[in-house]
Amino acid sequence: MQAKLSALLLAGTILAAAPAKAQEITVWDWKSGDPAAASYYEKVKGDFEAAHPGVTVNYVMQPLDQYYTLLGTALSSHAGPDLFLMNGGAQAKARIPALLRLDDKVADLRKTVIGWPEFTGADGGVYAVPLSIQGFVVYYDKKLYRDAGLDPDKPPRTWADLARVCAAIKAKGAVPCFSMGNKEGYGAEFWFSTMAANEWTAGEQQDFAAGRLKWSSPQVKAILQSWVDAGKAGWFQDGPNSTTKFMDEYEGFMRGEDANTIGLISDVAHWKQFDDFLGADDGVFRMPSPTLAADKTEGDPMMPVAGGIGYGVNKASVHADLAVELAKALAAPAAMQVFFTDTGAIASNTGVDTSKVDSPAAKAILAWLKTKGVPTAHANATAKELEEWHRQSQLLLNGEATVDAAAARLDAVQADARK
Repeated sequence: MQAKLSALLLAGTILAAAPAKAQEITVWDWKSGDPAAASYYEKVKGDFEAAHPGVTVNYVMQPLDQYYTLLGTALSSHAGPDLFLMNGGAQAKARIPALLRLDDKVADLRKTVIGWPEFTGADGGVYAVPLSIQGFVVYYDKKLYRDAGLDPDKPPRTWADLARVCAAIKAKGAVPCFSMGNKEGYGAEFWFSTMAANEWTAGEQQDFAAGRLKWSSPQVKAILQSWVDAGKAGWFQDGPNSTTKFMDEYEGFMRGEDANTIGLISDVAHWKQFDDFLGADDGVFRMPSPTLAADKTEGDPMMPVAGGIGYGVNKASVHADLAVELAKALAAPAAMQVFFTDTGAIASNTGVDTSKVDSPAAKAILAWLKTKGVPTAHANATAKELEEWHRQSQLLLNGEATVDAAAARLDAVQADARK
C-alpha cells in the first residue's frame, strides 16, 4: 500500500512539474512595430504570457497600404492570424463573416468600454473589442496664420471664416491652405465625414448608414461638390492624388509646408504628434461646412467621432478562447493607460485617466468629445462604396468626372453592395 501511495505521489509530482503545452497566439496589425506604441504592446504581451504559462504572443505588423488585401487573402483560405486589428465601421463590418461573435464573452466590458457600434454587425452581434475612439478635427499652424496676417487665436468657426482664412493664406503665397493626401483616397474619406458632420441631420446620418440616402441625393452631392470646389479654389497643395495621407500629408504639415490639415484624434497624425513639431503653434478647430443641417448651429461645428480601431478573433482560430482573452487584455485599463500616455490615442476604455494632459489641443478635443460628436459618415458606408469613393474622388479632383457622374456610379455600387 505504501509503495502504491508513493507511486501516486511521484506521478503527481511529475505532472505538476511538466511544462504547460506551448501555444502561440498570432496577432496581425499595422501598429505593433511603431516605436511610440512599443511599451503598450510589450506590457500586454508580458502580462498575458505571465498569466498564461506556455502561451506566446506573436505580433506580426503588416504594411498599412496592403493590410486588408493580405488579411482578406488569409481569411478567405480559413487561415490567418488568431487575432487581428481592424478599423471600425466599413472595414470591420466587411469581415464579420470571418469573425467570432463575442457578445457573451465581452459582457463584462460593455459598460466600461465605448465604441461598440462600429464593430457591431447587422445581426446586432459584437465582433471586435474597441481599442480607441477616432475622430477628425483640423489642426493648424499658428505661425503660418500670423505670417498671413491672421489672428492665430481665432480659428475659423464658419465656412465663410474658413474661406477668408484660405484666401489670406493663398494671397500670402508661401504655403497652401490645406495639406491633402489622397493617393489612397483617404483624404476624400476624411473630407466626406467632416462635411457630413454639419451638413446632415441626425436622421440623414441614419439613412445613409442604412443605405436609404443615395449618393445622388442633394445632401450627398453637396459634399462631392464641396470637394471639387475646394480643389478648384486652390486650397490643396499640388498633386493631392499622388500624395499619401500617411504620412506625406502630415509630414508636410509638420515641416510647416501647409497651414491646415484634417487630422485624427487617435493615435497618429494627431495632437501629440503635432505638438512635438509645432509646440505652442499647434492649433485645432472643428471643420465647418458650406451648408448647415437644420439641427446644427452656425459657428458651433460638430465633429465626426466613432469607434476607432479594434481587435477581432478569427472564427477559424484553434486558439479562439485565448485570443478572446488577449483581445480583452489589449483593452484593459492599465494597458490602455500606457497606450494613451505614450501615443496620445483616445482610449475606448473610460477608466483611462486623461486629467494630467497639458496640451491645449488635447484639452480642447477631450472637451468636444463630451458634446460635439456626431457619426463618422464614411465609416457607415460599405467597403465597396468606400473603394469607389476613393476612385471617384481622384477623378473629381482631376476634372475627369462630373459630380453627377460620380454620384451615379456610387449609387450603382451602393445598390449592389446592399443587396
